[in-house]
Amino acid sequence: MKGKALALLIACGLMWFGASCIRKVDMHDMHYVQERHINEVISHLVAAHGEGQRERIERGVRQVAQMWQQQDGPPEAFMQFCTQHFVADSAGLAQMTQSYERNFESIFGHFAEMGRELRQPLDLDWGPILPIDYLFAEFAPSAHVMEDLFSKRIAFVALLNFPLFTLEERLALGPKWTRQQWAQARLVQSFSARVPAAVQQRLSEAYVKADDYINHYNIFMHHVLTEEGERLFPPGLKLISHWNLRDELKAQYANPDGLRRQQMIQRIMERIITQEIPEVVINNPCVDWKPVSNTVEPAAVQDVEGATQPAKVTNAPEPNRRYEHLLAIFHAEREVDPYYPTMPTLMDRRFQRDREMPEQMVEELFKQVLSSRQVAQTGQLIAKRLGRPLQPFDIWYNGFRPRTAYTEAELDRIVSRRYPDARAFERDMLRILRTLGFSAEQASFLCERITVDPARGPGHAWEPGRRADRAHLRTRIPATGMNYKGYNIAIHELGHNCEQVFSLNKVDYTLLRGVPNTAFTEAFAFVFQARDLELLGLRHKDLLAEHLRALDNLWATYEIAGVALVDMRVWRWMYEHPNAKPDELKEATIAIAKKVWNEFYAPVFGQQDVPLLAIYSHMIDSGLYLPDYPLGHIIAFQIEQYLKGKNLGQEMERMCRLGALTPEAWMRAAVGAPVSTQPLLEAADRALDVLAR
Repeated sequence: MKGKALALLIACGLMWFGASCIRKVDMHDMHYVQERHINEVISHLVAAHGEGQRERIERGVRQVAQMWQQQDGPPEAFMQFCTQHFVADSAGLAQMTQSYERNFESIFGHFAEMGRELRQPLDLDWGPILPIDYLFAEFAPSAHVMEDLFSKRIAFVALLNFPLFTLEERLALGPKWTRQQWAQARLVQSFSARVPAAVQQRLSEAYVKADDYINHYNIFMHHVLTEEGERLFPPGLKLISHWNLRDELKAQYANPDGLRRQQMIQRIMERIITQEIPEVVINNPCVDWKPVSNTVEPAAVQDVEGATQPAKVTNAPEPNRRYEHLLAIFHAEREVDPYYPTMPTLMDRRFQRDREMPEQMVEELFKQVLSSRQVAQTGQLIAKRLGRPLQPFDIWYNGFRPRTAYTEAELDRIVSRRYPDARAFERDMLRILRTLGFSAEQASFLCERITVDPARGPGHAWEPGRRADRAHLRTRIPATGMNYKGYNIAIHELGHNCEQVFSLNKVDYTLLRGVPNTAFTEAFAFVFQARDLELLGLRHKDLLAEHLRALDNLWATYEIAGVALVDMRVWRWMYEHPNAKPDELKEATIAIAKKVWNEFYAPVFGQQDVPLLAIYSHMIDSGLYLPDYPLGHIIAFQIEQYLKGKNLGQEMERMCRLGALTPEAWMRAAVGAPVSTQPLLEAADRALDVLAR
């Protein structure tokens, strides 16, 4: 999962680069600076600096005027400010850029560290969480920073001197910009909205609460019973929803008796989606649950030390809490909407501001995969390989991957011996990176800047905001040592961390730190994750490996593209029904999931009205994050194709040095082509020709 430092900065509206718009102030402040004041100061500055500066002057003065409020001073103060702080010469602008860059790294970098430190009791496996820990985690130290940067007029200096480009302008003009022009464009985007601190604080609280809810959503699988009372899963197995439930389902393809377990996990997922799951079952090893009949009894066996039997055991369902948290985030984002008049919904901000890819373009990319004949043919091949008709959970089929040659238990034993704790994985990172193709110098550079922590939740990569800070890799590590699921996640997160370190420390302007959007860091994470068995020394040479990987990528993209469409359509529905209650949102989400399924999956699977696409926890706590995953798969495949015969370490560092350009510009510079599904679909065609014979 993408770094939480950036996720929280996004939630608070504190990105180093922001929206391509200017905030419309409220009615009290609107047009506080009159046109005559604007024209007067423009005329004065043009007279002082010449007609050659007129375009810059007019744009800069109007950008300041649209943000200037009564609290910032009278019109005379506005005019004096513009006269005093306009910089005409390129050398002065370059020096100003350096000052912003130096101070931004310090300000936002330290805020990222504070956020990480305050959340540690919630994010790390430290034992019981105290009530005060939640209050500290919900506290957003950076909530007032934008307000302060405006009140101290630091924001206005940037708005006066650098043009605030729209997405259309960035896409059209960006390919011709110098690196300094890109840095300046990203700088001024930081001040494209003026969201009040109180609104930012409430937004942060909503995300923190939803994240905490998800991080504690565990199912104790030994206490999940068949209708005959049989326990299908081993003692002590605790799986977080949805990540570990999905991964356990995948692992069962290597088990000759895995079908019953997969069907059980699907039923659990459906109970979670519909909120029919008994509330007492969640994160509780003291009750036995039969998901089919949905009945609960006190646990007949104890497999977790220190577990306390609840005073009362009932079948009462979870009271739509899943959808309450989603609605809370929606309402918090709605408070932000008025400050982005040209992007008045979260969908607009996610696609235009964060992804810099038009929503319609992204949806079309997904549909190209979802409706492709290659997907239908791959489904037929999977059914043939399984020797049975497809079932809905086969959207997670992983039989094209080499790891299905090993049972989950075998992989767990191998991993737990190698990595008994977080420190063991951290010590082995140097070998891992060298095996991936990084030079000794690169591997040492990265390892010195990455720390491994045991996560309370499924795992994430917390990125640094300062070059003096370290990236944090977090994955769940049981007392018995890391298992294969945790290891697989750790390798994924290591890909994020390496991108984070390179794109902060190796980029020429830290104002350009990062990659174009979250999908790009997910792409690097997928590249790492695909090599997890190779890094354990378990991959055997397979002449069909390239074709198998192509179909594995296609099927994974097919699965998550539908999930992303559900996420997008649920957010559209919420904006169309802003006063909806949790139960109404639940019913709408289920209906949307079924509709997407019926359109793109029923023709392949032969079953209608399946709600399974709504299980992803990201939809609840991450605010329209899911489209980054299929984009990541598509981009990762293009990068993988480009990397054939090349060194991963050298090429990854080169790509990360490009920084946060627009996706189009980054892809052309990185791999020589725009984002496209064609490489994936063409590779699938070649694979089907070979494997379907």
